[in-house]
Amino acid sequence: MTRQAALFDLDGVLLDSGPAVRTALASVATCATGHRTTPADLPPGALRRPRAEVLTLLGVSDPDDACSRWWDGALAAALPTAFAGVLTGLLALRDVNVALGVITLQDRDRLPWYVPPALTDLLDVVITRQDAPAKPAPDGLHAALIRVGVRPEQAVFVGDSPGDMSAPAPLVFSHWAPPGAGTRPPPSIRPEPVTC
Repeated sequence: MTRQAALFDLDGVLLDSGPAVRTALASVATCATGHRTTPADLPPGALRRPRAEVLTLLGVSDPDDACSRWWDGALAAALPTAFAGVLTGLLALRDVNVALGVITLQDRDRLPWYVPPALTDLLDVVITRQDAPAKPAPDGLHAALIRVGVRPEQAVFVGDSPGDMSAPAPLVFSHWAPPGAGTRPPPSIRPEPVTC
């Protein structure tokens, strides 16, 4: 039997990182402006905007400098957790010899303290922004599949953003987004419904 692969976006798919990112944004804004900022002060849609844009809206004059100074410390103080059922689901896939991988915008040097060890131990491949251009470019997906030795037609990619859903357009690839993600891949790459 040909080996299959399940590739995932990390944040918002495997990890419930929303609360941690909101807290980190508020913490960085507090440090940069000297005024207390809480997650409730964040602009609408903060998790779907670039962090520099959110910080600018919060009054941070140099968001890149603020992030280089305080982002990792703020994020480390409010680490994400795996969504309920993620580890059990990945273990079930592992039990039937499905290769598991992540394609993420996170920095590689952040992963050892950011990703729970129980999750890291299940992954065959992790592709970060240091390894390949960010999605929607398909390079990270190609790299992951090459590393695990799986053809695109034997793989599925699970994401939660429009960029994730359009990322593998040049590939013969299945997509799936969690219910409520509010995204659908373009019709040219939308798979047939799958019943599990």
